[in-house]
Amino acid sequence: MNTDFHARSFSLLSEQLGAKGIKAAELVSQISAFQIAVPSWALGAGGTRFGRFSIGGEPRNLEEKLEDIGLLSKLTKRTDAVSLHIPWDIPQDAQAVKQKAASLGISFDAMNSNTFQDYGQPLSYKMGSLSNSDSAVRAQAVEHNLQVIEIGKSLGSKGLTVWLADGSNFPGQAHFRKALQWTTESLKEIYAGIPHDWKLLLEYKPYEPNFYHTVIPDWGTSALICRQLGDRAKVLVDLGHHLPNTNIEQIVATLMHQNLLAGFHFNDSKYGDDDLSTGSVKPYQLFLIFCELIGGAAEGVQAWDSISWMIDASHNTKDPLEDLIQVLEAISQAFAKALLVDREKLTQCQNEGDVVGAQEVLQEAFLTDVRPLVREARIQSGGEAAPLDFYRREKIREKLIAQRGKDSHASGL
Repeated sequence: MNTDFHARSFSLLSEQLGAKGIKAAELVSQISAFQIAVPSWALGAGGTRFGRFSIGGEPRNLEEKLEDIGLLSKLTKRTDAVSLHIPWDIPQDAQAVKQKAASLGISFDAMNSNTFQDYGQPLSYKMGSLSNSDSAVRAQAVEHNLQVIEIGKSLGSKGLTVWLADGSNFPGQAHFRKALQWTTESLKEIYAGIPHDWKLLLEYKPYEPNFYHTVIPDWGTSALICRQLGDRAKVLVDLGHHLPNTNIEQIVATLMHQNLLAGFHFNDSKYGDDDLSTGSVKPYQLFLIFCELIGGAAEGVQAWDSISWMIDASHNTKDPLEDLIQVLEAISQAFAKALLVDREKLTQCQNEGDVVGAQEVLQEAFLTDVRPLVREARIQSGGEAAPLDFYRREKIREKLIAQRGKDSHASGL
């Protein structure tokens, strides 16, 4: 990135925004403060149910995953936290891991429990975990979540994310009401073990791996359970976990209206739960989601600081570090564009029934090239003007392969 070109681009955009009464310096400050957590499972090559293709140089342990996130933080200045998945990434020495993370400027976001696969535990989760008809299996799943909480406490985390694969593939396989009841009862036990300054983030998913029914298929079911748990239980929105063409921005607005939005797992989707790079398919939808988030926070519906921001994508055809650089940029751009919306004018159009005018307000913000703003925020924070170009120019993947080996396999997955 040519320094002079960026300076001219930023100056021109600042002048254009200034003519509208928008201060570029304030936007840069807001963009700089917006940080998104990176999941520990996204640092290795992803996969599908059919196969996984290594790219070499993958992090072989949690410490190397932290190093990769530290690199992302240094280049992009858009992430300062990791979201751990247990048991994929159980720290052998919690204090040592915490110290290493701190040295890299990394903290620990919400912990993620795993009861959707067997990994050597005494009882199988083949027929479900928190919803299993066998009380011993349910107790095992509850105990796992309580152990995850203890690990999180030792690292300084403040949240537990629960996602369940529980459900059925065929009619008659499961008792709908009992499965929901057992799940709720199990979650109450887990919630009782959460520290008072933590929150429980309850995720939902309409299908996969079960294709007839999932116990928590949608935001409404998740919210229903959260209401029964307590004020510190809120709904986690994964952008991919929706049926095609679902109005996710409306879901976000509704959850904020009830102070029930826990946060996000950012990804993107074309047909279903595709786990694609955020903003690669539906950038306008991502922008509209941020419009609701910023609007809701500005109107005092739910505090911005109460919302968690995490990436949840792992694709098998990209270098994962390059993918994360792209994703952090896409999220930052969508956020920046939503900041440009003239909310006073939009409200006026809504109140007057000016449909065309309302659309123009949104389009004007969305079509603004905010890359100079995002770039300036990164530069002022000490990051690279063009992180992806730097990554490729410095041949960082090749260096990682030299250090870790061509056949290195990311731990956990």
